Amino acid sequence: MKQALYFAFTLLLFVSCKPSDARRPITNNSGSSIEASIERNKQLNEKEYAQIKALIKASKKSFLSSEYGFWYAYNTKIEQKTITPKFGDLVHYNAVLKTLAGQIIYSESAKKIQTYYIDQQELFSGLREGLKLMKEGESVTFMFPSQQVYGYYGDDNKIGSNVPLICEVSLLKLTTN
Repeated sequence: MKQALYFAFTLLLFVSCKPSDARRPITNNSGSSIEASIERNKQLNEKEYAQIKALIKASKKSFLSSEYGFWYAYNTKIEQKTITPKFGDLVHYNAVLKTLAGQIIYSESAKKIQTYYIDQQELFSGLREGLKLMKEGESVTFMFPSQQVYGYYGDDNKIGSNVPLICEVSLLKLTTN
């Protein structure tokens, strides 16, 4: 009896222990959502660049194109050879942020005088690079596409998703490190 029970148990063990098959994914993503997102962003960039270029063409100011993907024009330009901010320098500036239609989002009084250590604090990428182009006492108008300012997320306050901006900045004081 013991042998029969042992034989039945061993047989049951061999039959029930087959190797497991590899599991296959339920869905197969081909990356089409990424490609669609890339296409949407390209179309958004083209639309914003066209809007900015139309504003530049209609403007009386002489706008320059930066290597960082934004445009700027001097309201007040210092012709003397003086220094521009570098890594770690402290700048005091004020800024007015507007939509491309000219609607003021943040005025100078709302923003007050801002202080920023170059490349050591959080600041949207367009202004971070724009401040490096300025000298103490200069005033510049920047036109930033949305990816250079607050991008997809906005600022969680007054600036919505994918909003290109005009930013009028005055560099009040530069303290070198």
